[in-house]
Amino acid sequence: MSFVLRLVVAALGGLALAASFPDLGWWPLAYVALAALWLALARASAWGGFLYGWAFGSAFMLPHVWWAHEAVGAVPWLALAIASGAFYGLFGAAWAHVRRSAMLRGIVWAEAPVFAVLWAGMEQLRAVVPFGGFPWGRIAFSQLDAAVAHLAWLGGAGLVSFAVALAGALLGGGLESLMRRRVVTGLAAPMAGIAVLCTGIVIPLSPQGGGDEIRLALIQGNVAEPGLDAFANAREVTRNHRDGTLELVASDPGPIDLVVWPENAADYDPRTDEQSAAMVTESAQAAGAPVLLGTNDYSPEDGRYNTSLVWTPDGAVLDTYAKQRPAPFAEYIPIRDVARRFSPEVDRVTTDVLSGEGPATVVVPVTALGRSVTVGTVICFEVAYDPIVAGAVAAGAEVVIVQTNNASFGDTAESTQQLAMTRLRAIETGRTAVQISTVGVSGVVDPTGRLLQQTGLFTADQMYAEVPLRSDITPAVRLRMVWEWLPLIVALGFAGSAVSRRLSARYDW
Repeated sequence: MSFVLRLVVAALGGLALAASFPDLGWWPLAYVALAALWLALARASAWGGFLYGWAFGSAFMLPHVWWAHEAVGAVPWLALAIASGAFYGLFGAAWAHVRRSAMLRGIVWAEAPVFAVLWAGMEQLRAVVPFGGFPWGRIAFSQLDAAVAHLAWLGGAGLVSFAVALAGALLGGGLESLMRRRVVTGLAAPMAGIAVLCTGIVIPLSPQGGGDEIRLALIQGNVAEPGLDAFANAREVTRNHRDGTLELVASDPGPIDLVVWPENAADYDPRTDEQSAAMVTESAQAAGAPVLLGTNDYSPEDGRYNTSLVWTPDGAVLDTYAKQRPAPFAEYIPIRDVARRFSPEVDRVTTDVLSGEGPATVVVPVTALGRSVTVGTVICFEVAYDPIVAGAVAAGAEVVIVQTNNASFGDTAESTQQLAMTRLRAIETGRTAVQISTVGVSGVVDPTGRLLQQTGLFTADQMYAEVPLRSDITPAVRLRMVWEWLPLIVALGFAGSAVSRRLSARYDW
């Protein structure tokens, strides 16, 4: 293929990958996208591999994170997409080195697994650097309606991404073999890819709990004016969540053990603000149960915490959790003087969010059970990070609740992309997972990843859910450190070995 044709194939592959994610959700296109990338990278030099990979990654990320354009404008959106695309360029360069080193002797059956390892390693690298990483867009998050997603129970998002990349590589390798008139390999490789995707069927997923349940009142209050300025409507947002709580209680859905409000439901901290305290207390008393809510803690002198707290009907705070992974350039501004030159929007963040400590859990007393329940309290973008969710379950969480505020992202796919992540975390942890948003989309997901209830976007709504509690630990959680780091370590090993072999051949060391 010519240079221009390779660029076109790579870019079309990136667009196909974007279409595999919500809201379109055409998940089989993920395999087509990776096959296109395989063909674009065939016989590419390292620099060519970087360029084609970058074209693929940028074409993918530009539509995938369009919500960033909605929230902060064109320049930050472009910067995020193109910078994220560079990681795919690194993947392309690494893969070109591996193929040109001849270490795999051009054998598809050996090349496809290495392609998949490099892909999974690249995704892990994106999840940790820079500024704590940006794992949004991991290919595993596109596959929640496919059997391969069940592999998350065994190895989390990393294993699912590996399997999807392996299937895509086998499809690409099969097409390349057919071009070279290797008919047997050309037909057998895609069939092997289908077999890989079907392995998830054998994973023993079950929606059942250990016998105990917690009964949740889930409140989506909504906001009249979405966008960044929605934060100026803090009183209205808290009032809406109070009103939603009272409305649900009046409908008599059943006994309530915990009322759940989303992130930023009470931006004025009820611990220091009388009006917020009155509304939260009124809600807790009406439900006869504590309220888990999101607020801001301005007590530190050098910043603030994005906090979840458990508020009782008598106005006491039982437990708190502060977000561990604030979003860079959204909740805090690194290199502020430099960032300001690209977008004045950074100055909307006048007080940086600080990183909290400890697992993402709170303890809630449940009178009906005669004991306390440890609840996972993941805040917004933290659902994308493997260590946050798995760490909460390892620390004893019997159910996972993702509190989020999607008001800034308008009518985009951001909230449904996040809900897909919540669904994968349910499979990975073997827990019921709940996503509760200020404006939607909110949902209840069982431990098989099945969506049981869902709200609309920019609507006021409530859900009542009797949620099974579980204490068993999945292999993905038990071996979380292995699955989080093994792909990156192995990928770096292959890339380093390939570069070393090429240098040795060039200089005859």
